[in-house]
This record gives sequence, structure tokens and C-alpha cells, in this order.
Amino acid sequence: MKKKEVPYINREISWLSFNERVLQEAEDPTTPLIERLKFLGIFSNNRDEFYRVRVATVKRLAKLGKKALSIYDEDPKELLTRLQRKVIEQQIKFETIYEEILKELAKKNVFIINEKQLIPSQEAFVRDYFREEIISTLFPVMIDDNKPFPFLKDKASYLYLKLESVLKKHKNKFAIIEIPSTIISRFVVLPKQGNKHFIMMLDDVIRFNAGQIFNVFGFKTVESYNIKLTRDAELDIDSDVSKSMIEKISKSVKARKQGLPVRFVYDAAMPNDMLHYIMKKLGMAKKDNAIPGGRYHNFKDFISFPNLGETSLVYNNPPSLQHKYLINNPYTTLNAIKNNDILLHYPYHNYNHIINLLREASIDPVVETIKITLYRIADSSKIANALINAVKNGKKVTVLVELQARFDEENNIYWANKLQEEGAKVIFGVPGLKVHSKLFLITTKEGGKELKYAHIGTGNFNEKTAKIYTDFSLLTCNKLITEDLNKVFDFYENNFKVFDFKSLVVAPFFMRKTFIDLIEKEIHNAKNKKTAAITLKMNSLVDKEMIYKLYEASKAGVNITLIIRGACSLVTDYPGWSDNIKAYSIVDKYLEHTRIFIFHNSGNEKIFISSADWMSRNLDSRSEVAVPIYDNEIRSQIKEIIRIQLSGNTKVRLIDKKQDNIYKKAKPGEKKVRVQDEIFAFLKNDKEKHLKNSQQKNKIIK
Repeated sequence: MKKKEVPYINREISWLSFNERVLQEAEDPTTPLIERLKFLGIFSNNRDEFYRVRVATVKRLAKLGKKALSIYDEDPKELLTRLQRKVIEQQIKFETIYEEILKELAKKNVFIINEKQLIPSQEAFVRDYFREEIISTLFPVMIDDNKPFPFLKDKASYLYLKLESVLKKHKNKFAIIEIPSTIISRFVVLPKQGNKHFIMMLDDVIRFNAGQIFNVFGFKTVESYNIKLTRDAELDIDSDVSKSMIEKISKSVKARKQGLPVRFVYDAAMPNDMLHYIMKKLGMAKKDNAIPGGRYHNFKDFISFPNLGETSLVYNNPPSLQHKYLINNPYTTLNAIKNNDILLHYPYHNYNHIINLLREASIDPVVETIKITLYRIADSSKIANALINAVKNGKKVTVLVELQARFDEENNIYWANKLQEEGAKVIFGVPGLKVHSKLFLITTKEGGKELKYAHIGTGNFNEKTAKIYTDFSLLTCNKLITEDLNKVFDFYENNFKVFDFKSLVVAPFFMRKTFIDLIEKEIHNAKNKKTAAITLKMNSLVDKEMIYKLYEASKAGVNITLIIRGACSLVTDYPGWSDNIKAYSIVDKYLEHTRIFIFHNSGNEKIFISSADWMSRNLDSRSEVAVPIYDNEIRSQIKEIIRIQLSGNTKVRLIDKKQDNIYKKAKPGEKKVRVQDEIFAFLKNDKEKHLKNSQQKNKIIK
């Protein structure tokens, strides 16, 4: 069968549908108001990255003409038109939601005001603040037709101003000012008036004081509008074999900053003469992804909107839990792992468990080696500092730092150099592969015997994102797993070796085949009238071969349940293809990031957690690991978490063929189930039951 005959939703279109789910959270009146603003920020940040990477790639393909069809199965030029139409539609919705939130905030005595709404006392404050905090960070550029147009940086937002000469001999001019939101908060909190909060955008503080900048040159500001340029962020890696990987990536990151424009966003209120002038200077036409927007851009800054101390306006999440096997633990974390496999589930469990484990390993005399993969780590990483401390304590530390982790390259280069300077053995990725696995392996010498402790997770070693991403960490000293993990690290150090694995499912060597074989087994069982079922939870499902196998399974009668946060190219509700497939998406206060794969397997279920989505890049061009869950207690726990997710009827959407993002709602009389709150309650109850049982045992012993 030809590829084009298989039902398939374009990845980019499906991704925009996912971002619409984020926008729904900003629209949802049950979401606290400041959190709604933050969802607008997340939506905006997602869309920026979408343009910098995905749209940039489609634009590159469009230059190939007819050749692109053999690569992409779709005309890139037509797709760009569809994408722009959808983005403009979402932008209109975005502006409507923002205006609605402003009205609702005003009812709660929170006012976001502009430069035209200031009262005299606020004007004085804003002038002083501008003079003391802002003016030294501004570097205005007067646009001169006889000089090159100033370079506009990616990710920056600018004020584009029309200046009128107060002296007849001067011509009117235009000017550009970068809004310094990376140096100063985008939100200026003005003094309270009674119980009323007033916040002003940094943009408007600059607008209000623009006269102080230009009047000394004989100009007054008559109009100012926000503009923003998004550039191609794909890295072009130098193939020069004489250069180190760090040199190549560093050079590519610098070149990225000069990437070609892929989107120009402007204030829709801008007069035509100003718009035509700057579009001409940028060498862009309206068809080149020129997107009319509102008064403000770079809404990603709203992710950091000030809290104001009003608890009703934000999520009041309970503090994270200590894991039941690690709370009041008189022994080291390593001893706890020796007694039980442990599954940590963030952000419900405290991420300090991982930091403490590595900190303990850095000083424990029995620990000899630590090996770890780092993909995205925090700026001031406690993980990296624990590894440095291990080196200082004489441990052999091997760190694989993936230098090609998109948008984290510079931070990763910093930590790679730092770790190397401190004496760790640093591996700079694997040629031809991105290492996306989330692993560490601790080796000890205890009682004359070598013992290994493994971590295999679904998320990065990053204490900041662990507070907002839902992820799993499996901690085990199961020999089947630790011996395989040792082989994975051997491969990272010696790329010419390929190993056989007894337990782990490793990409790019065996993962695709392993999961296809497991699907085939379910197909075989269904055809033989046996129970057959597959449950998959992941961020993205776009790989065509895997989607085709799921269609094949559905046709055979296998019951398939999908929980997909982001892009889903599989078409549900398609007669003859996906009759036995149901798909859901959960978007809520935490970012769903766990990957879980469950195959019924004639009642002897195969359960895996993994770092990999089902995308071609994960299965074919990345190093990924999926680990089977052997421990019965953890197997039951994962199945209960999946049951809770499928019972959810709040913040859960149905993924249908029209990409409508319809909410799954509670039936009349049915209890409302908010998945993330229910999972926290389940884990908390599990911990409390364990503690109660432990106390009762201690009483009996006494």
C-alpha cells in the first residue's frame, strides 16, 4: 500500500492542535487568572520554537521544489500557507483571551495599565524608575537610509518608533529600541493603592519616557509599535574533521543567531507606511509569515508574571512528597535501592531524592565509579556539582554531555568544560546520534563484591523542570538491568561496539523492531480470538511505520488506547482503520512527559517506561532506552496511574480526526476526576499506608 493512502495527519498541523490545547487552558475560567496568563506565555514560547525549528525546516524544504515531495509527501509551500492561516486564527483567539483575562483581573483589583492610563503619582514613579533602572540598558538605533538596517536579534522584542522633527531642517525618522527584558523584569509593579495592584509592561514604561531619549536630538516620538523577528534556529554542523565537537557546536550556535527570518510579528494597529517601510528594510513580503499581532509580543515573559501574594490567582500545589521507601530512612539511598526497586514520579515526589543519591554517592567510600548522561541540565545544576564533588573525592566519573540538545547547547558546553576541568571524563555525544537517554550507573565495592545501581528515567536531570514536568525515575540494582546499562555506557565510550541486551530496549539498534514484534504478537492473539490490548502514553506519535502497525492491530481487533500530549499523526475515528483506537490528551498545570508502553501479552503484561517518543528521530537517529518493569509493586503502581489518567474527565481532551480538542466531560452524577490531583492523592495515600503499616510492625516487634 502507498504511503499516501494511509490516514495520516501532518505533524506540524497536529502540533498546532496541541498548542491550541495550551491556549484552551488560558481560556478556561476554572484556571486561576495568573496561571491563565502563564499559559498564554507557554503558548507563545511554544509557537516561537515551532517557527524557529519546524517552520524553518519546511521553508528549507520549499526551496527544493518538486524534490521536496519525495522527502515530505506534501507540498511545503502549500503547507506554509495552511500553517500561517492557522497561526493567524490562533493569534486572534489569543488576543481575545488576553483581553478577557485583563477584565477578570480588574474584578480582582489587579490592573495591567499602559502609559496613557497613569495618574500623576504613578507618572512620577515611572519617570524615576526609568531614569534609575532602565535608561542605562537601552541602546536606541536611528534608522538611516544611507546605512545598513540594524540587525534584529532572534527572540528579542523591539519598539519601532516614528520620530517627528521639532526642527524644520530635519527629516522625520524611524528608530528601533530593543526591550531589555533579559536584564529587567518585563513587568514593573507600581505602588499599591489601597487593595489595588497596578502593573505596567516594560514596553510601556519605555514608551512613556521615549521623549527623554530623542528630544535632545531634536525629535519627538509620535508613534511606537512592538515588533519581533523569529529566525531559523536549525544548526548547520561543520563537517571539518579537524575540529572538535565543542568547536563545531559553538560555531553553529553563533551562526544560528544570524539565521534567516522565518516570521515577522507586528502590532496590527501599525499604520501602513511604517509597516511597508520596515518590511522593505527586512526584505520580507507579507506572504513570508508576517503575522499581525497585538500591542505586545514575546508573551513568553508572562510565564514569569509576578505572583502579587494573592493566593486565589495562582495554583496552590501541595508540597512534593518524600518517597515511602526514602522517608525517615536511617540508611543511605543506595541501601534503600538494594532493598526495593523505587519508582519516583515527579513533580509529585521530591526531586531532592536524586540529588541526595548523587551527593551520597560522591562521598560514600564504597562508591568507585559514576557514569551519567546529561541532555538538559539546570543553569546552576546541583547534579553537575554533585558529580564534581565525586571527582574531588576520588571517584571515577564519566559524563556523556549531549552538545546538540537544542537551545541548551551553550549551557551544556559550559558544564562540559567545567566537568572536564575538574577531572571528570567527558564524552561529547556519539557521532551521528543524539544521546537522549536519561541514565546513570553507580558502581560500588561492598564486602569484596562489585554491585551496580541504575537510574533509568523519562526526563532530564534538571531540578528546575522536575517541578513542572511529570516524569519517572526507576532506581534499581536488578542485575539484568544494571549489566545491560553497563553495556550502554560501554557503547558510548566505544562507538564501534554493538551489544546484545537481555532486558533493555535500546534505540537505534533494537527499539523499533522490539515494539513492532510486540504489536505483532497482539495482532496474532486478536486473530486467534484471545484478549489483545495495547496502551501507549507518550509526547508525540508521528512515526509512519509505527502508526501503520497500530492501524493493522486495530483492524485485527486489538484494543488500543493512546494518551498523547503533543503531536498525534494517527487518525482516530477513521472507519476501517482505527475502529479500535481511542486517543486522549492531558494538558494541565504540569507538563505530561512520562512515556509508558503496555502490551497485554496474553495476560503476562509487558510494561516499559522510556525516554523515547514514537518519532523517526527517536527510533532511528537517537540513543534511547526503554526499561521493562519487573517489580510487581511498581507494575501495579504504573497500571493504577494509567487507570487514573483514563478515568480523567477534567483537563482531558479527545483526539479526533478533526483535531477539535473536545473536552472529555463527566457524565451526569459522575465524580469529576482531575488526573494530576488524583495521582498526587494516590501517591500520598500509598505513602501514608506504608508508614502506618511500618508503625504497626514496630509496635509488634517492641
